[in-house]
Amino acid sequence: MMLRPERACEEQTRVSIIPQDTPTARLSVTLRTRPQPRLSVTLWTRPQCSPAPPTAGPSQRVPGGLRFDLCAQLSLHKEGRGGVGGLLITGRAGPRCGADCGGHRPDRACADTEEQQDSSAGEKTMQLQDTWALPRALWLCLPLCFLAGGRGALPTWNSRPNIVLLMADDLGVGDLGCYGNGSVSTPNIDRLASEGVVLTQHLAAASTCTPSRAAFLTGRYAVRSGMASASNMYRDIVWLGGSGGLPSNETTFSRILQHRGYRTGLVGKWHLGLSCASRGDHCAHPLSHGFDFFYGMPLGLQGDCGARAPPEVHRGLRVWLWATSAALAALPFLLLLPRLARWFPVPWALVAASGVLAALFFLAWFSSYGFVRRWNCVIMRGHDVIQQPAEEARAAALMLREALAFIDRNKHRPFLLFLSFLHVHTPLPTRGNFVGRSKFGPYGDNVEELDWMVGKVLAALDREHLTNQTLVYFTSDNGGRLEAQEGGAHAGGWNGVYRGGSGAGGWEGGVRVPGIFRWPGVLEAGRVVEEPTSLMDLLPTLSHVAGGVLPQDRVIDGRNLMPLLEGRVQRSDHEFLFHYCGVFLHSVRWHQKDCNTVWKAHYVTPNVSPEGSDACHGPGVCPCSGDVTHHDPPLLFDISRDPAESQPLSPDNEALFDAVLEKMATAVREHRATLTPTPRQLSTFNALWKPWLQPCCGAAFPLCGCSGEDMMLPMCAYDGETLLTQCSPVAWCSPRGAP
Repeated sequence: MMLRPERACEEQTRVSIIPQDTPTARLSVTLRTRPQPRLSVTLWTRPQCSPAPPTAGPSQRVPGGLRFDLCAQLSLHKEGRGGVGGLLITGRAGPRCGADCGGHRPDRACADTEEQQDSSAGEKTMQLQDTWALPRALWLCLPLCFLAGGRGALPTWNSRPNIVLLMADDLGVGDLGCYGNGSVSTPNIDRLASEGVVLTQHLAAASTCTPSRAAFLTGRYAVRSGMASASNMYRDIVWLGGSGGLPSNETTFSRILQHRGYRTGLVGKWHLGLSCASRGDHCAHPLSHGFDFFYGMPLGLQGDCGARAPPEVHRGLRVWLWATSAALAALPFLLLLPRLARWFPVPWALVAASGVLAALFFLAWFSSYGFVRRWNCVIMRGHDVIQQPAEEARAAALMLREALAFIDRNKHRPFLLFLSFLHVHTPLPTRGNFVGRSKFGPYGDNVEELDWMVGKVLAALDREHLTNQTLVYFTSDNGGRLEAQEGGAHAGGWNGVYRGGSGAGGWEGGVRVPGIFRWPGVLEAGRVVEEPTSLMDLLPTLSHVAGGVLPQDRVIDGRNLMPLLEGRVQRSDHEFLFHYCGVFLHSVRWHQKDCNTVWKAHYVTPNVSPEGSDACHGPGVCPCSGDVTHHDPPLLFDISRDPAESQPLSPDNEALFDAVLEKMATAVREHRATLTPTPRQLSTFNALWKPWLQPCCGAAFPLCGCSGEDMMLPMCAYDGETLLTQCSPVAWCSPRGAP
């Protein structure tokens, strides 16, 4: 199909350019039929100058003497049928290609223009007199657009897609319809799976939040960054007022993409620390790790965040502390008894000292554990605390509002949105029509609400015509938590046939998580990959997609997944994967190169309680050390034939038993040789609550508290199914039946 320029000139053809400090420009070309637009093309260009950066595409000359290179992407929007009638071209300078031209930039798109100033927008608008003044490459590319369809962009290898990462909290791999669940309805996540690639052996680097998320962001096992603990009490960051966090010298995928010109945003849960030495230093804050925007809960939802929910943080310890405080409080009265009974005199100083001791002991622990909701459950915008304590019932809707607003603000430039859901962690604050909706109780209701929120994000991409130029990824930070209880009922996820759950060391149910990638036009819809993959693979994968460079001064444990996702290779680059529980190596997975067998050896397994159950219901989370069983020889399973890890192998039923274990032992030695000493961020001292590090809003510490700016900002009405944007700017639009 040929475009006739004289036909295009019959319609209005405009170029709008907003010069900025960077020399790159974005050209958006919209082909129009009468009367509605049908198709648009987006080209990123930059002028050649000395020294010239490496070009990303063919060079074309533009009238006026400037030489441009096609830089990144060709976009397509088909909105209907009909012939080509006109052409609309808009351009906006922006930091896309990273060229440094010493201040030179394109101030005009052609020589023969008529300029007029738009005072309201501050843009220069130029009317083209000769449509052929467009770069010749642009006209050559336009016919290709008619070969593609869909809602978004025609992807090319030169394009840098928008990236949306969706991570649930403690979602079981068996909780989704696309992974075999028939009790919970997840149509939006199932749609994502049907339109993308599903990973069936996708693995977290740890079975609890903090080390798993640290590995996810850095592409490295948490033990390398110091984000793994030697203590059973502090496997995750427990206090927002603690001093441990993701070290500033770690490279995250957000920082790599930020350097590539992406606008990066994190909405939701962080759980990787906040401050180091003072309340405001925010050394481990998301904005210190490559995110341009942060709105969310720096620690995430906990059971303690519910006003009437049972305690979650160190529940057993708190029972002991209450009992000890009661005993110490009774001590002064016991000392008074002999004096009152006139058996023998007890010095008043001893009575007073015992009373002071009891009071100091109580204040020492109650100042932290007595105010967990106020200290840990806060919402921040950037560096500022805006709600303390957070209203857990409304928090999820606030996160969704901010995520949709981030997409809207950045739809004209490449962006990375990491939407880290507060769902489906206790206290399961489900709202509106989702309450009582599922067949799986409150937890199922929360999963279905999560799915609805995923649907709203996908709908926003569709609405803005970003679907085909956006890589979407969905996962969970670890497996479902089997010990979670709410009101005496099970409040955790289902991990399918897999053994164990969140916190259960290397058992499959704690580390196997959903993994879905969608990028229309690049990734084949409906494809299933059964190879071992890891959350750590996101850093090298996103770096590759964005054209970034991996750090060369450290070990990166993740692998670029794009060849596997695209079907260009059939095998994962992971031969061995190591499953840590804190700093302790519990199990190893070996994917043989010469066959499809996946072996898994357990060196250590936690002891469940009560005995014979499926989890550690007594302590609330399984230990990494202490109450564990060390296996010699290790427990060996063939995961490819026994994914439930129910039939341990032995020399009697597996001829390769000794050879497999020897191969894995060699791999463990080689892996440990790559580890270097690093400060432990989750040491007992770092993990302890420190009043001088506690984030605070409103009055001076310790009288912290604020209801947040969000009560005065335009809110999104949320009735459990519908998210409305036209609400009162001064009031919260409550769901039906909610206060």
